[in-house]
Amino acid sequence: MSAQLAAAYSTSTGEAVQFWILGTVAVIGALCTVFMKKAVHSALCLAGTMIVLAVFYLANGAYFLGIVQIVVYTGAVMMLFLFVVMLVGVTAADSLKETIKGQRWLALVSGLGFGVLLIAGIANASLTEFSGVGKANANGNVEGLAALLFTKYVFAFEITGALLITAAVGAMVLTHRERTERAATQREMAEKRVRDGRQLPPLPAPGVYARHNAVDIAGLLPDGTPSELTVSKTLRERGQVRDVSMEALNDLKAMEQRAEERLERRAVDPVRGKRAEEASK
Repeated sequence: MSAQLAAAYSTSTGEAVQFWILGTVAVIGALCTVFMKKAVHSALCLAGTMIVLAVFYLANGAYFLGIVQIVVYTGAVMMLFLFVVMLVGVTAADSLKETIKGQRWLALVSGLGFGVLLIAGIANASLTEFSGVGKANANGNVEGLAALLFTKYVFAFEITGALLITAAVGAMVLTHRERTERAATQREMAEKRVRDGRQLPPLPAPGVYARHNAVDIAGLLPDGTPSELTVSKTLRERGQVRDVSMEALNDLKAMEQRAEERLERRAVDPVRGKRAEEASK
């Protein structure tokens, strides 16, 4: 009997390689969930760990649990938590503030208690025989899970649903801000812009006429200096604005010099021009 059980529950080389690779990824994701400084990064690492668990379910033939793990937990629950964190705006500085006195010690005691229970459960686990699985899955795995969820575990199922709804409503309440003053009308905003001396007409286009039309090149004023109104503030903050004012000024000087040379030649050669006209006649 023991030999048959050992042959039935032996793992192949591919399963062993898959377990050690994905198991390592799952453990790393779990550790990153705890030790990441940003809450958004922790939620993403937890989502990766849940995806690895779904792969374990699928590899062991529990297709329904694998799909539910991806669709419900990773796709719905974890994304809900991620959006809650992003809406509330939790940062690393917020985690340093003690909102509830003694919560760190309570969390430590609860974690130790859960670890003791987990170790005791694993120590008492037996893989030699399984009882109740055939009866639970007599009419199919989906029907068996539904029967357990809505009979034996219905209370825990409803509590989980209430927690998810509370999280969503709490995020909406925390992100909602009541307006403390009346919203300004369009006329009032226009009058304020005039009083503040802001740019009233549309901003000038970027680039230099007939030479450059790129958004990162400031337009030139009549004196050749660049205009800051023609380029985006974001590009200026990043230092990505190209200055072509000196190039344009040098080109302008060269053009003026060529024009002066041509004018001087015309002033020197009026006699030649007159003789050429007489010869043509």
